[in-house]
Amino acid sequence: MNLAFVLNFLRELAANNNKSWMDAHRADYHRARAEYTALVNTLLTQASAQLEPGLRGLAPGDVMFRINKNDRFQQSDEPYKRHMGAGLKPGGRHSPWAGYFIALEPGGETYIGAGRWMPESQQLARIRQEIHYNGPAFHAIRQHPELVRHFPQGLDTSQALKTAPKGYDKQDPDIEWLRLKSYFVWQSFSDAEVVRPDFVERVVASWQAAKPLVEFLNEAMRAEE
Repeated sequence: MNLAFVLNFLRELAANNNKSWMDAHRADYHRARAEYTALVNTLLTQASAQLEPGLRGLAPGDVMFRINKNDRFQQSDEPYKRHMGAGLKPGGRHSPWAGYFIALEPGGETYIGAGRWMPESQQLARIRQEIHYNGPAFHAIRQHPELVRHFPQGLDTSQALKTAPKGYDKQDPDIEWLRLKSYFVWQSFSDAEVVRPDFVERVVASWQAAKPLVEFLNEAMRAEE
């Protein structure tokens, strides 16, 4: 797979983000998407064998996001995303479960992640309840040396309530974690790292380190109310 070609195409797209340019470079887009599809297929094969059996039977098209923007909340009027992304989750990219993510974007903006970003309210309540009831297990996962080594920033705290969620005391010893609205870890890669021969190996190793977090979140979300 030629990930340098993907990054170069996305770099040019970022500088010419309009339909007429895309129409004129449709062949390059299809080649870039084919190269990215090969990456996702490799990752999907390895992840289904090593991380999540629920991924078995899924094809790259089930987990890859479209490059066209279709989010009415987007602030930019650019018609295309500046990255190619995929969400490897049981049921596919739009399923409600925690899983594994990758997005290629030039300029050092490539990232991989794991967990659940902005779960819906019922799921979020179940995750918080599990942390409240089973704090030691949660903290052991959150602070595990392998997770910290691969995701040194830890859980993303950019999305958090300013006060305690309903039903919890603001003096709760776990309040810092109960206030989160997402339970997600991520790390970025430079362009040079993306094109290294061991990129796939590094991605899978990082996801492996996050597997206990993903399993903790999915078990919590499956719990009965």
